[in-house]
Amino acid sequence: MVQVVRQYAPSRGGLEDVVVNLSRQLQSRGYRVRVVTLDRVFTALDRKLPARETIDGIEVVRIPFRGSTRYPIAPEVFRHLKDADLVHVHAIDFFFDALAWGKVLHGKPLVATTHGGFFHTSRYAAIKRIWFNVATRLSALAYRRVIGCSAQDTRLFRKIAGRRTVEIGNGADVAKFHDAGATEPLRRIVTIGRFSSNKRLDRLLDALSQLIVHEPDWRLFIVGVPGEVSETELRAMIAERNLDNYVEVLIGLSNEGIRNTLSGCSLFASASEYEGFGLVAVEAMSAGLMPLLHPNQAYTDLAGSHPEVRLCDFQDAEEAAGTIHAAFLGLARDVAGYRTGAMRAANGYSWDKVAGRYAEIYTEILGTVAPAARVAPAKGVEGNGVAADG
Repeated sequence: MVQVVRQYAPSRGGLEDVVVNLSRQLQSRGYRVRVVTLDRVFTALDRKLPARETIDGIEVVRIPFRGSTRYPIAPEVFRHLKDADLVHVHAIDFFFDALAWGKVLHGKPLVATTHGGFFHTSRYAAIKRIWFNVATRLSALAYRRVIGCSAQDTRLFRKIAGRRTVEIGNGADVAKFHDAGATEPLRRIVTIGRFSSNKRLDRLLDALSQLIVHEPDWRLFIVGVPGEVSETELRAMIAERNLDNYVEVLIGLSNEGIRNTLSGCSLFASASEYEGFGLVAVEAMSAGLMPLLHPNQAYTDLAGSHPEVRLCDFQDAEEAAGTIHAAFLGLARDVAGYRTGAMRAANGYSWDKVAGRYAEIYTEILGTVAPAARVAPAKGVEGNGVAADG
């Protein structure tokens, strides 16, 4: 089994987390897993990573690329597929297209997971629509299954891949932050994720500016890593709004560091204009936090399934502040009851259940179970040893 993804550890983010957790689960089910990824983290392009490594028993092969980080070109991927019985491509990018058009050369059955496609921002919307309806449609013909990781993605990709599109909601590591949130109502908000333009941290800061007018004990913790928005730019946004005493920026925290931060918070907020699924909101629920989410399509779908989620329109700072205030008062009336319900809802996204659904698709395609999905370790792999046999 080869998993192909543009970014992997040590890079951190939603896409990386999905591939890490799926790979671990597959390995525990008897699959031998190889991850093929790029040799540089997009936020540190000047540093080249080891070409081969074993991380937590998973073989990782890193290959060079050229071009934009939006569409990194890495033809060396074909060298690492020869012994694979199935190739799983994550996200819609060069790998999705190249492995489709190169199927006549590698001959491997292909599966793809959408991860939001490439519609995370409205930039170049017309060009993206044309590309999706022409290039992506043609590439999708090569895939046995296209897996939508949200209802939103599934609706979109059924337009070009029809019945080969199936929905498997992203899994979440619900144990990682389980029960970590504050057990008493605190006017503390946390947001977690890469600092990307679509996350609209500016709008979240605007809402905080309105909150502190009436209740100056509100605080916001921004946890993540720089992306399209640098740390300098983020701190400038905070300073422009005179919020230095109300906002704490926490970069590159370990999971234990994030747990410690969550322990002092009652609310999670995301003003994101676009999400493929909303993984971090599920993780927030697993901690017992109340998510306040901008009504993009993925978050609206999530709120439709779980009453524990509150939608909050961050386009209007004053309205958003009112929604946050009302949500906090509701939470304060029964913190224990809310936390129990939120953690129960999050348990439905456990990786054990989600990986089981992926394994069913692999078995359907291969006509057999894990042993047929083995790949031999690449030569020169270093680390703690190769992945165990299935």
